[in-house]
Amino acid sequence: MFNIPRITKNLLILNVLAFVAMMVMGATRGGTDLNDIFGLHFFLASDFHIWQLLTYMFMYANIEHIFFNMFALWMFGCVVERAWGEKKFLFYYLVCGVGAGLMQELVQYVWLSSQLGNLSAIPAAVFNPYTTVGASGAVYGILLAFGMTFPEERIFIFPLPIPIKAKWFVCIYAAIELFSAMATPGDNVAHFAHLGGMLFGYLLIRYWRRHPDSYYNTAGTDAFFEKMRQRWENKNGTPSARQRNETQRETDWEYNARMKREQEEIDVILDKIRKSGYDSLTREEKQKLFDRKNQN
Repeated sequence: MFNIPRITKNLLILNVLAFVAMMVMGATRGGTDLNDIFGLHFFLASDFHIWQLLTYMFMYANIEHIFFNMFALWMFGCVVERAWGEKKFLFYYLVCGVGAGLMQELVQYVWLSSQLGNLSAIPAAVFNPYTTVGASGAVYGILLAFGMTFPEERIFIFPLPIPIKAKWFVCIYAAIELFSAMATPGDNVAHFAHLGGMLFGYLLIRYWRRHPDSYYNTAGTDAFFEKMRQRWENKNGTPSARQRNETQRETDWEYNARMKREQEEIDVILDKIRKSGYDSLTREEKQKLFDRKNQN
């Protein structure tokens, strides 16, 4: 409960502090509604600002809204951040949140156009009440990341009496949101923002899997500079540390023992990939696979 990774913990704190500030300022005499300032307005509204695509994620409608968002962030964010690392997790969270906001803006534009016709002919102040708040889109992105990183992990979901695999858990939630968006368009819940967070999260994860050498899929800055050093040595004909070690004398027994030990480690890593997916590997395990690939 208390061993929360740094980014998840800081996000929880920031969201709670923002909610408390919103409650305090709204309760003061002649109070100010922070949702009107930092919430995401429709882009044709006079109160719209581009930075609201970030700030709206820290605003909430009520106590129930923030409670369920923060509970899900704590429950799934801790696991995903430990598997991915701080920078990758934060980048993913923000992309899902901004993507959810963009999706909501697009859906609002289509819906308002169908209801009101030519929106450019309507005064901008008319659109100010159309405001989106909450980190639900980012949290749904984290939920998707959990399901794609640990697809075979079993979890309980109320009211089902038995645990289900994470991949089916994600599919059920996505189906519920899609059905709710189509069946209850006027329930004041940004269902398409939730789906937008999952969509942008899915596209980002797919990109990372197709580009394993991208920045957020490396073992950090040290791995980046290590690859640069290896490329420089190969370009200039300088033997790398691995090549220099291989030139040292090694008995047949030592060589066979080393190869057997390395193969056992690789087998364990491959088995982990089959069960939980590539993203479940630690940085050290990914580096071992990378090194083994270079050997071959």
